[in-house]
Parts: sequence; structure tokens; C-alpha cells
Amino acid sequence: MEEKVEDRQEEKQWYVIHTYAGYENKVKTNLDKRVESMEMQDKIFRVLVPVEKVIETKNGQRRTVERKVFPGYVLVEMIMEDDSWYVVRNTPGVTGFVGPGSKPVCLSKQEVGNILKQMGMDGARAKVPFILKEQVRVISGPFSNFIGGIEEIQADKGKLKVSVSMFGRETPVELTFDQVEKL
Repeated sequence: MEEKVEDRQEEKQWYVIHTYAGYENKVKTNLDKRVESMEMQDKIFRVLVPVEKVIETKNGQRRTVERKVFPGYVLVEMIMEDDSWYVVRNTPGVTGFVGPGSKPVCLSKQEVGNILKQMGMDGARAKVPFILKEQVRVISGPFSNFIGGIEEIQADKGKLKVSVSMFGRETPVELTFDQVEKL
């Protein structure tokens, strides 16, 4: 009996299901309930909505928000058989599996590893609204109204090093994202 359980573990793969936009969490909840009520725990193991933490700056306020990595998609770790396919496919909010025609395609171990790694990042990744060498105007602080080029971006700290012209020389100035605006 133990060999059969181990063999079954080898068959499990990750699949991507397509959902209605904005219904990813609802689909996860519905699918988890269906797996439990239909006793499919031996064939459907995990349901994931890939999210990442992002630092957003809005109106000078920094806050951490969760963003869906793949809006409209949910990952399911399962053994693909007719009955497990049926349970997932007929969950409210699911429009189908990702793959050609009606044949679902599983994700490779590397793809799954990359997605899980991206989700499990310790620090939040800052959303950087700037690029190197871009021209910006300083809108607050002692260098207000100066114009300069971005020399360095410190996304984790929400800071920029901007080169401004003072007294005929280029001078690097450290500023936060909310102290500058794009030209």
C-alpha cells in the first residue's frame, strides 16, 4: 500500500487554471471546499494564487501591498485523472485549464520553482517608477525645482541618486521617490 502512495506522489504535477478576472481568491476558496467535500485530497493537493509583496508610493505614503503575479490564473498541484479534472474544471469561476484544446499542460519543475521562489521572497520588492539616466525635477526639499538625471536607484530604500547642476558642476544628491517627478 505504501508503494502506491509513493507512486501517486510521483504523478502529481502543477497545472494552471484560467479564472474570471478578479475571482482568483474566490476560485481558490471554492476549489478548496470542493476538494474537501468530494474527498479528493488524495488527487488535488494544493491550490495557489501567486502573489508578491510590492512597496507602493502614493501621495507620499509608502505601503506594502500584495499584487497578483498572474491575474486571472490559479495554480493547482494535482494528479490529472478524469475525476480530478472534473472537480477542478466544474468549480465556479474556473473557465478552463491552460493548454491546447482540452488537454491541460503541466508546468515544469523549474517554472514552479521560480514562481514559488518569487512568492517566498523575504523582503518586498519596490515598484520603481523610474529608470537610470531619466531626467527628473526635484519637487520638495532644499533642491526644489532643480532638474537632474538619475544616476542610481535604491529600490529597497525607495531612494534615488540624482545628478543636479550646482555652481556649474554636476553634484550627486540623494532623494526619495516622492521628492521627484518625471519630466
